[in-house]
Amino acid sequence: MDDQELGFKAGEVIEVMDATNREWWWGRVADGEGWFPANFVRNQHQPLLPPCPPGGPQKPERNGSGMKLRVNQDEPEDYEALQAGDGGAEGGGAKAQSSRDQMRTNVINEILSTEQDYIKHLRDICEGYIRQCRKRADMFSEEQLHTIFGNIEDIYRCQKAFVKALEQKFNREQPHLSELGACFLEHQANFQIYSEYCNNHPNACVELSRLTKLSKYVYFFEACRLLQKMIDISLDPGDFFPVQKICKYPLQLAELLKYTHPQHRDFKDVEAALYAMKNVAQLINERKRRLENIDKIAQWQSSIEDWEGEDLLVRSSELIYSGELTRVTQPQARSQQRMFFLFDHQLIYCKKDLLRRDVLYYKGRVDMDGLEVVDLEDGKDRDLHMSIKNAFRLYGGTTGESHLLCARKTEQKQRWLKAFAKEREQVRLDQETGFSITELQRKQAMLNASKQQVARKPKAFSRPYYLTRQKHPALTASLPQQQVLVLAEPKRKPSTFWHSISRLAPFRKFCFSNNGEKGLLVIQEDCLTLNECEKP
Repeated sequence: MDDQELGFKAGEVIEVMDATNREWWWGRVADGEGWFPANFVRNQHQPLLPPCPPGGPQKPERNGSGMKLRVNQDEPEDYEALQAGDGGAEGGGAKAQSSRDQMRTNVINEILSTEQDYIKHLRDICEGYIRQCRKRADMFSEEQLHTIFGNIEDIYRCQKAFVKALEQKFNREQPHLSELGACFLEHQANFQIYSEYCNNHPNACVELSRLTKLSKYVYFFEACRLLQKMIDISLDPGDFFPVQKICKYPLQLAELLKYTHPQHRDFKDVEAALYAMKNVAQLINERKRRLENIDKIAQWQSSIEDWEGEDLLVRSSELIYSGELTRVTQPQARSQQRMFFLFDHQLIYCKKDLLRRDVLYYKGRVDMDGLEVVDLEDGKDRDLHMSIKNAFRLYGGTTGESHLLCARKTEQKQRWLKAFAKEREQVRLDQETGFSITELQRKQAMLNASKQQVARKPKAFSRPYYLTRQKHPALTASLPQQQVLVLAEPKRKPSTFWHSISRLAPFRKFCFSNNGEKGLLVIQEDCLTLNECEKP
């Protein structure tokens, strides 16, 4: 984590250069030198060292110790077998169990010590920085403090309750018998509050970067640190512990499970806690990914011509699937080729420009909430009195709304049906976990998109952001990977329009008129307007 910490792998041999400090030693491996925890190493003739909390002195002068020790967290079975060989078959089992118990004790002590240190750091931030900032209303508004520190005060309260529960479950006389798994299970829902802090991380970085360029804020934060007698805690959210903390729990629980015997009373709880904390970390990462996606969605919307209605981000935050379908309208049974984009809660459909196929015009949207997707058999449709193939209908039972859509191939139809099912599942999960985009996040994304749109060339001559073909990440592994459309910059294909225009006799019967904008060909539903187009 730090520049002077030594990186190493399980099973490597570390040459100890200085062991004067009981907890942290200075060592050397092939890749370099640095500090490492003393309780991470052993040799075959020496019992495991007692656990120690993180931290250590400054870089030492080398004392030429030269002792070589092996990292002890790779394969405990080998070590136990060695102990058994030295002590005989009868005493080997007891020594092996003692070694496992000692390793479990080390992991438990490490969990407790890191949590206690973490609580101290959180207290320093809340009492040393936030409390002092609130006294200076002339320098910080409440909104500004929330941007800088997020919900760290809520995290502090939850972590205090969690540490208290851990301490109650800690067996001081026989630490290896401590049962910590239940504590993680009881507090797993509370850990989801880290999602808000992680999502706020980019905004905090921007705001702190701005403030630290002003000398009065630099002096103020330094005065807060000295007043609280804190260690040199960086206020940079990129370096601050809540960002990494939630991802460390699965690692600690995996290590605890590794040294927990299946007959141990804590085994099932630790196993369940490991699974639960992995899910929490995955949920937080997924939320962060989706919030990072909203800028791309806003940029995509800004590239669509003739957009109507509310912004996409008012209700949606994820592009689930997209592709070309034939839309059959009633009552004339008129067929229209349209590009469809399935987001959570809504389906957007657009028309491609006749000449520039990477330009899209907004044509409408379908509210997916309350609609039923009906798979239709190939044959004659009774309502439209026409033959259909690879078709499905979006039907609103209460409103009577109906949309008949047809795919070119059966495989495409099946992918769409699976995408509609995924959209409903995504909506359900969002409701369960409480995921939503705030009004501030939506406005900021749309503002960023509009700025980028202005920075580019005028729409008539620019190439907007569009969609390129990539593998869809959401399909199950049991299905063949299919190509779908995701947000990106397209590769523009050369148009064959001018090459074939001379061969289109009916085309010459159209009327062309100049609308005053040089070099622009305007294509509408029923007529064409040509303006002094340059030769290809």
